[in-house]
Amino acid sequence: MTQTTANRHPWLRWLRWLMLFGLATILGLAFAGQLYLTRQKIGAPVPWSFALGRSLADWYVFAVLSLPALWLGRQFPFSRGGIGTAVLVHLPAGAVFSLSWMALRAAVEQWLTRHDLAAVSFSDAFNRSLVATFVFNLLIYWGVLLAHHALSYYEKFHEREVTNAELEARLAQARLQALQMQLNPHFLFNTLHAISSLMHQDVEAADRMIAQLSGLLRYALESTEEQEVPLRQELEFLDRYLVIQQTRFRDRLEIRREIDPAALEGSVPNLALQPLVENAIQHGIAPYAHPGRITLRALRRDGHLVLEVEDNGKGLKTAAPDREGVGLANTRARLQQLYGAAHRFEFTRGAEGGLCVRLTIPWHKERGEVAPSETPPRIEPCP
Repeated sequence: MTQTTANRHPWLRWLRWLMLFGLATILGLAFAGQLYLTRQKIGAPVPWSFALGRSLADWYVFAVLSLPALWLGRQFPFSRGGIGTAVLVHLPAGAVFSLSWMALRAAVEQWLTRHDLAAVSFSDAFNRSLVATFVFNLLIYWGVLLAHHALSYYEKFHEREVTNAELEARLAQARLQALQMQLNPHFLFNTLHAISSLMHQDVEAADRMIAQLSGLLRYALESTEEQEVPLRQELEFLDRYLVIQQTRFRDRLEIRREIDPAALEGSVPNLALQPLVENAIQHGIAPYAHPGRITLRALRRDGHLVLEVEDNGKGLKTAAPDREGVGLANTRARLQQLYGAAHRFEFTRGAEGGLCVRLTIPWHKERGEVAPSETPPRIEPCP
């Protein structure tokens, strides 16, 4: 069972009591001013001290009696299935509240006038209050109950919203972790396959690739909990991956980097670029005997971070791949989970006829939620 806000933060109880007596003080001052001005108006003035003392006494007694009234309100709420019981309890409780107020108020009146020439006895003060304030006191009791129940319903509503938000955040985190756990084995399988192919051609090169792979795996395992990392860190990981691929393809693979230094501290999804580069190598470099080139771009523009991976292969016949592999599908799902409508994931024709994959995400340095209304700008095709 979820704890209420007051149970999680005991200091809130004391704050409520202070607020209750603060409200009593404000009402007491307001009624004192009304009493003082009214008596002045009818030609029977009273000192300000008299008006203040009587009014504050009235409302402080109400504040004290509100404590048991609030307790009864918590024990017998007007909830579904318990309305009848609550009514049976609160009807006599309201009468007891009213009579108790009159008794306490009569005692206070007797004490306040004990040194006056016309001292007021307890019975006189009680009888006078019985006639003048019994119904008013009942209204105060029911007003306290209504205020309590309104606050309780608001707190429950707020608690439900907080709980739902926490559950949604945990679900989103679980989905992201599942996607990342799916990506790591896929990346490992493809890299091991490349090493296996090279073993029959160049054992020393394959051995160097294995050494590089161990570093990549260490990084992947250590960063499993991180959904976003600085672009600088993402590029460092990608450089290690590219060392493996350049060992495999040698002169057939050229890497160009067009990285805006201002973009290096922007946050990007962890391991987001590797599947894009892997896709470019698999479809734009590997199938052809002639040398190939991959260009990496990163720039900051209009509050967004733009990342591009372009190859000079034959490109696509259609606007997007007919069938996305695990890496691209996984990347698309992670982007949707992290940024919603605030991102773009696009395939365009490259400058030399190959494929350019562009990723546009909101610029931010710290991890945080991105408002769905933040629509990324349209950017010209790859140069």
